[in-house]
Amino acid sequence: MVDLHAHSTASDGTLTPSELIARCHLNGISVIALTDHDTLAGAVEAARAGLHWGVEVIIGIELEIEYPGPGAFHLLGLGLRGASAELETLLRRIRQMRRRRNQQIAQQMRAAGIQVQLDEVAAFAGGDILARPHFASFLVERGVVRTPQEAFDRYLGDGKPFWQPKQAVTLAQAAAAIHSAGGKALIAHPMTLFLSINSLAKRVAEWQQQGLDGVEAYHAGARLTDCRKLEAMADTLGMLVSAGSDFHGPERRDRWLGHSAEGIPIDDRFAEGFARCPVNTSEELHVDTR
Repeated sequence: MVDLHAHSTASDGTLTPSELIARCHLNGISVIALTDHDTLAGAVEAARAGLHWGVEVIIGIELEIEYPGPGAFHLLGLGLRGASAELETLLRRIRQMRRRRNQQIAQQMRAAGIQVQLDEVAAFAGGDILARPHFASFLVERGVVRTPQEAFDRYLGDGKPFWQPKQAVTLAQAAAAIHSAGGKALIAHPMTLFLSINSLAKRVAEWQQQGLDGVEAYHAGARLTDCRKLEAMADTLGMLVSAGSDFHGPERRDRWLGHSAEGIPIDDRFAEGFARCPVNTSEELHVDTR
């Protein structure tokens, strides 16, 4: 089995990169792509753990792309060599936008009578990325809600009182940055764009001209019949195909490491065509975490 979409505490996952790789070893997963949101901060730790456990690591990332909606357009970068100068510049810009959004969320919470400082929320983050799940954990700890899901349902979900729109980058910008770091750019969980397969095929053909290399055809939450159509669509366009769980931690019972749509195991063939971590020792892997 393999898995080309997983998160760690470097962004909004609940396992550290080392714990994630160890779990891959225990679960019989031979190749894993670490695709944290907006950061490569977990890459070196993942690479070291991969060497220890005999798990091949693909360095990846997940970025949010400007999209008028409905739905969300996320882009995977797979097979990165590290952080190129162009990718570093883009990630610094994204982190600045994320900090502004987090400040706005905190302001909304204070306006509602919940006293909060960002460093208090940061205590729930395992890395340099502070996101809505960390605000949810803060609200649980303060007794405002009982569960993180309740925090999203009542306060943090799209359109809820503490929600703030997230600024994003263009597909062309993100794809170019990924390519500059030696990676491939694939649309993540495309069914979350809420388009029909025919409409999606037309858009993907357009996005291919802007640097899109492939499609995560098999992903959690999708119907297997749709996934097969997505793979056929990508094949017709001569694009890469990947599959992933979008694993964030064992707490999410609907996303199992090494499994995708309808809980099917992810076949080894999906890891073909994506470069593994290109070093024998992780000391050579350059990432930017500023």
